Amino acid sequence: MPTPSAAFDPIRAMAEARHEFGEHGGVNLSIEASTTFTVLAANMMPRIFHGESGPFSNAGGSTGGCYLYGRHFNPTVFTFGRMLAAMEGAEAGYATSSGIAAIASVLLQLCKKDDRVVAATALYGGTFALLKDYLPSRTGIETTFVDIRDLDAVRAALRRTKARVLYFESMANPTLVVADIPALMRIAHDHGAQVVVDNTFSPLILSPIVHGADVVVHSATKFLSGASDVIAGAVCASRDFIGSMMDLHTGSLMLLGPTMDPKIAHELTLRLPHLGVRMQEHGVRAMAYAERLSALGAEVAYPGLPSHPQHALLQRLANRGFGSGGLLTVDLGTTARANRFMEILQNEHSFGFMAVSLGYFDTLMSCSGSSTSSELSDEEQRAAGIAPGLVRMSVGITGSLEQRLRQLEDAYSRSR
Repeated sequence: MPTPSAAFDPIRAMAEARHEFGEHGGVNLSIEASTTFTVLAANMMPRIFHGESGPFSNAGGSTGGCYLYGRHFNPTVFTFGRMLAAMEGAEAGYATSSGIAAIASVLLQLCKKDDRVVAATALYGGTFALLKDYLPSRTGIETTFVDIRDLDAVRAALRRTKARVLYFESMANPTLVVADIPALMRIAHDHGAQVVVDNTFSPLILSPIVHGADVVVHSATKFLSGASDVIAGAVCASRDFIGSMMDLHTGSLMLLGPTMDPKIAHELTLRLPHLGVRMQEHGVRAMAYAERLSALGAEVAYPGLPSHPQHALLQRLANRGFGSGGLLTVDLGTTARANRFMEILQNEHSFGFMAVSLGYFDTLMSCSGSSTSSELSDEEQRAAGIAPGLVRMSVGITGSLEQRLRQLEDAYSRSR
């Protein structure tokens, strides 16, 4: 695994890990559609059930290349996970049916009844609801929310709660706060907590595991897919941790069953090779939009702008060549103005769509407070920095740049 001081090239790492010939020598990976797998010798099956053999091989004597049942490990899904792990600088990865399935499975693997989590105040609404409402009522796992920018507050919360996990997003949804991953990692590890980072907003741009995080999760529905046509998630971590999640007796991925369909895994293996090209173009477009809106006097948040509070931090942590991300926010002041801005862009200019999610090849726009962050109360939204008129834009790559900039300028001018 790369060290924080080593130059890390995620594209090179993924290319070196990728190639799987198809069953008959095809250039693309075959789809393994079987739900169950045979063994050549009867005594191999109990070895698999006891964890002595499986897909992984290691120096401890475990036999690799052995499969049991599709909910446990599937070769096509395993290969997709291996590609993602290489991209993230992790030892191993496994893919799930959704991003929230990946998040929930990781937290349930790391925490037991009555354990504590410290998490960022600015999170995807579904993750916030999982941590604030679902886990406490169903498992007794409680979460303390802190401003991830305030390292002293994080330190104090970890000390006070003796939390098992520090959870945050590398770029926060929707506020685009960039986490100081190395500093947060050091604080968490000093207090005996594991660091879990959602890297959905910044694949290739940031490599949290290279900077010391223990686990990275993704909603592969977003940029990893790029087409808004599949629901998928992933976990990247050490081989031991992925193995523990797949344990037949205690593994949350194995026992809760959030397994990715191999057909989805196959589709995504064909999209990862051009993820770098897509992220570069998303970043170019987002930077141009942010600069144009800023020139018009708009209140814009984009990590690529020098005015962004964590601009220098992102420059220090980011892998070179992939830009500053494909999302920006613009605060129109009121929900009514935000809605007017989005309606002009969608209904008059065909600029993009008023829709949740992100990472699509067309621009997606939503007023975060009344959509993807609506699980947060008004007070919680204020604490997270989510204003009523905040529009989150997942910048697409269709149309000419000049065409889109003209449309953007018209909509902003008319919605003020």
